[in-house]
Formats: sequence, C-alpha cells, structure tokens
Amino acid sequence: MAAQATKELNLSKGYRNYIFILLFLLYFFDYVDRMIVSSLFPFIKSDWGLTDAECGMLVSAVYWSIIIFTFPVSILVDRWSRKKTIGLMAVVWSVATGLCAFAGNFKHLFVSRTVIGIGEAGYAPGGTAMISGLYPEEKRSSIMGLWNASIPLGNAVGMILGGIIATHWGWRHAFGIVALPGLFVAILFFFVKDYKTVELVKSSDTSTGGGPKVKMKVDDIFNQFIRTPSLIFTYFGFAGMTFVLVGILTWLPSFFNRVYDIPMDKAGLKAGTIMALALIGAPIGGYLADRWLRTRTNARPLYSGISALIAGVLLLAAMVLFTGDIQYVLLLIFGVVYASFVPAAAAVTQDVVHPGLRATSYAICVVVQNLLGSSTAPIVIGSISDGYDIQTAMMILPAFLLVAAVLFFAGSIFYTRDLGRVEKIALEIE
Repeated sequence: MAAQATKELNLSKGYRNYIFILLFLLYFFDYVDRMIVSSLFPFIKSDWGLTDAECGMLVSAVYWSIIIFTFPVSILVDRWSRKKTIGLMAVVWSVATGLCAFAGNFKHLFVSRTVIGIGEAGYAPGGTAMISGLYPEEKRSSIMGLWNASIPLGNAVGMILGGIIATHWGWRHAFGIVALPGLFVAILFFFVKDYKTVELVKSSDTSTGGGPKVKMKVDDIFNQFIRTPSLIFTYFGFAGMTFVLVGILTWLPSFFNRVYDIPMDKAGLKAGTIMALALIGAPIGGYLADRWLRTRTNARPLYSGISALIAGVLLLAAMVLFTGDIQYVLLLIFGVVYASFVPAAAAVTQDVVHPGLRATSYAICVVVQNLLGSSTAPIVIGSISDGYDIQTAMMILPAFLLVAAVLFFAGSIFYTRDLGRVEKIALEIE
C-alpha cells in the first residue's frame, strides 16, 4: 500500500524533500515561539511581580488553546486542505508571538499566548498527515524522527535566544525577533503541492477487506478510534511523556538558576543543550524502530515503551539520587533517550487508522497529551515549587515516564491485530 501511495503522488524525491524542509522549519519555529517564554520568566517576574504558578499559566495558555481547537482544525486538515490549513495556522501563531512584545500586563500577555495556541492547534496533526502521505509506510518512523528533531531544536533555540536577548535588550525584543522567520516560511507553504482529500470509504466485505468501497458512516469513523486499543494506549502514553517534556522545558532553566545560582542566560543555554540532544535521539529512534520493524511487526509501540522506561530511570537518578556534574551528565543522556520514543509512537497513530483520518487521529493524540500533560505540567510544577521548592517539584517527573512505558507496552499487545484491519487506499496528487 505504501509504495503504491507514493507512486500515485507522482512527486520527485527532491520536491518531497523540499516540502519536508518547509514542514521541518515550521515545526521548529512553532516550538521557538511556544517555549521562548520559559527563559523570560525571571525578567517578566521582575517587571510584574508574578508567582511561579502565574508564569506556568503563560505556557499552559498555549496548550489550553490547542486542546480546544486541535480537533476542529484537524477536520479542516483531513476534509479541506493540509497546505492551506497549515499556512494559515503558521501566520496566526507568528503574528500572535509578535503581539506578545506589546503586552502591557499579565492579562494582555496571557491573551496573546492563547492566540499562539490557536494558531498552533492543528499543525502537528496536519504535518503528521502530510508526511505520512509523502513517504512510504516502511520509512514512516525514520521520517517522523527527522521531522520531530525540529521540536528539541526549536525548544533549545527558544531557551537560549530568550535568555540572551532578554539579558541584553529586554524580554519584549525576544518575542518580536522570533516572530518574523515563521511568517516567511508560512507564506512559502501556501504554494506547495498537496495530495487530494481522501474519501472516507471502506470495503463492503469487512471479513475479507474486499468488495466495492462504500461510504463510511459516523459510527464507522467513531469505531476507528474507540475499537483500536493500540491507538488508545499510545494516546495516553504520549500524555505521560509530554507531561515530563513540558515540565522540563518550562522549569529546567529556573531549576539551574535557583539551585546552582547560574545566571539566567547561562541557565537557558545549559537547559537548551540538554533538549538539543534530542536532535540525536529522535532520528536514531525512528531509524532503529524501522529497522526492528523488519523482524517484529509491533516494533514501534515496543520501542516507545523501552525508550520511556530507560528515560524514566535516567531522570529518576538525575533528580533524586545525584547533584552537580553527575546530575548534568545524566540529564544529557536523558535528552538523547527521551526523544527517541516520538517517531515510533507518532507513526503508530498513523499506522492503525484509515488514511482519510490521519490528521484526526493525531489531533486526538494532541488533545489527550495536552489536556493531561502539557497544560497541567507547568502549573503543577509551579504550584509545588511555590509550596516547597523547585527541586522537590522536579522530583515527581520520573513517575510519569514509568507509567507511559507501561501504556506503550500494553499497546504493543494489540498493534498487529489493529494494523491488519486498516483500509488500504492509495493517495493521489491534487
């Protein structure tokens, strides 16, 4: 099916890679704009006298918007156009990031951050669906690994640039400077080629997967998700992993600043280096998962579980057992291992659903992970920090990785069966 779908698209390798580069850059700027605020906390707190919980809300605001708008936007992606929806979203989040520079108080900044989330709501589902259509299924984890490497790169650059720009020119300039490049790439994306919207049809003979195609009913679409256990376990495994990621992205610079008395620009660089190592972990994870797929059908969910387990052990040792240089070395290794789960788990959300519902599938994943992970982690960690201290707050994170590992392993039990039930439909260029 995958090879046929790629042939039907009739795009050269060079042009597919051009689209991939634009998608990579947009995901990169998505996370720069999303997470730059974390390295600006000390400066904004100094100006406005905010608590840690309020600072955490500036991160959570983005994710609350994503939770609300991801699902309706993903329907536009699947049923209207991937490139047009992606382009529009990138314009919105870039403009909203620029508006953060003009915020006069906490409420103004909170609203601007909320609009960033509206713009970013459907990008992950849209980009995931587009990449799934551009490349063969057997390479899906590898390509997802390369694409998702843009996330840690964007996180790291956001952390590093935020601290440096704010230290030398003020925190408002940080928002203004990072808003412009994403806007430029967004405009380019309106002109790429896209594949046709996939009809929601299924085989009339459900026992053999053959016979003429018939239009899917609402309950058929609903059953694609609630009767696919490997998908459900993957969604919730993602939530545990994302809680940890956003907790670290939001508070690790402040952790280094407070525990080790490191200036914020250097603390941001130190934290950013850890997250940047995911540039190694994500592509390697995708490659290894696809290699293992050649000999084991459920390699992708199994690999995600193993990655989560190892990352949990590393973070537990770093946050609970060690301090100083040993702690930092463990965090560096954690930065590589953690990200390796992403491409395999993201591929699962595409593997076991109808090709016409891929963006919707990843949208559900985004809603679950942001509702239970991304939107709660900044406030939970900030509140514990207000009540105790930042070091105590960070110690809760390893538990979420261990729970995620169990969920991925559970999903691997059902993956092969779920994969065999997927409708085979080739894709065509517009």
